[in-house]
Amino acid sequence: MLFSTADWDEPYWTNKQHTASILAARGWRILYVESVGFRAPKVGSGRDWSRLWRRLWRGVQSLVLGPPQRADNLWVLSPLLVPAGHHLPFVRSLNQALLRFSVNRFAKSHRYDKPVVWTYHPYMLDAIATLPRGPLVYHCVDDIAAIPGVDVEAFRNAQHDLLGRCEAVFTTAMSLKEVCEPFNRNTHFFGNVVDDTHFGTALDDAPLSAELPAELAAIAEPRLVYHGVLSDFKVDFPLLLQTAQARPQWQWVIIGEEREGQRSELLAQLARLPNVHLLGYRPYGVLPQYLRGMRVGVLPTLLNEYTRSMFPMKFYEYLAAGLPVVSTPLDFAKEPRAGLEVGGDAHAFIAAIETQLARGKLSADEARAAVGENTWETRLDKMLAIMFAGEPAGGGAREPRAEVRA
Repeated sequence: MLFSTADWDEPYWTNKQHTASILAARGWRILYVESVGFRAPKVGSGRDWSRLWRRLWRGVQSLVLGPPQRADNLWVLSPLLVPAGHHLPFVRSLNQALLRFSVNRFAKSHRYDKPVVWTYHPYMLDAIATLPRGPLVYHCVDDIAAIPGVDVEAFRNAQHDLLGRCEAVFTTAMSLKEVCEPFNRNTHFFGNVVDDTHFGTALDDAPLSAELPAELAAIAEPRLVYHGVLSDFKVDFPLLLQTAQARPQWQWVIIGEEREGQRSELLAQLARLPNVHLLGYRPYGVLPQYLRGMRVGVLPTLLNEYTRSMFPMKFYEYLAAGLPVVSTPLDFAKEPRAGLEVGGDAHAFIAAIETQLARGKLSADEARAAVGENTWETRLDKMLAIMFAGEPAGGGAREPRAEVRA
């Protein structure tokens, strides 16, 4: 059972969907439980309320009909919950009762025998309280308490409770490991990884002009790329604006959409520049075709409490596609990494891009060496080995059972 912080059909897949998909492909039977919500919807946000009503309808369907099967060995449960009420005892009890009913009914009907519980958040402990289970794993990939609108005290208390019960904890940043390890000594750092086969297709020997999407081929070189959610608390729009204005000969290709409920004036200013090209969302499957036509991949991440602990998935995606990378000074970038240059302000960011343009794209051998073992399959193998190694853990540790399936 995998308790996620993201809906299954979100356009931008992260650790949650990739982990569930790989486990399902390996024969594990996966119940993917979608996000329980961490903040209240904004009063004036039509997208927030539209998403809320859509989730409520799907929650009713899941409660009445059971979770639908969305792929081989994979079912998706949309919890019927009162949104963002984790700090209110009555709402929390009601939500957990509804989730516990749905989870236990699924486990019984599908004959789950002590399943592994793999979670990305702590608001699921009551839901599994009566469920005979195998190892409990916390995969900490974000500092959720730092997200605007989240009840920090409620989340921290719930997270400490979860950490005390886990058999294993995995984090994607050293700063997250430092938060978790005092409460669970079986905590391990595994940075984000990449589907190297998928993004490596950008390195194929086919003629470049034949492979580029027409809208990209029409843009002059050199092309710099950012792809992902255009979130105003993750992306440093002022930095992008300054660098794009300072180097009008560089063409900035931005692939992605604004986060729900956001309307950024800075992004609108960027879009008006002649050397900035906002292409909108493009599916994961076609990203290598676009990255093939770029010269440098950029990570212009805004530095704040939330982003400090980020290890962007895009880093290895860029490298696997042969792109040298320029990043703001996130924690992960403080140690030397192949293919990476760092710039903390507009002047340094521009200088780093100039360095990467001069060095050129990575060869296939250089890309493979830079990615190394940082692939989904290899990382998951290492995690599973730790889960079933019988190592002691903080709080409720027990011997994991090798026959358990998620």
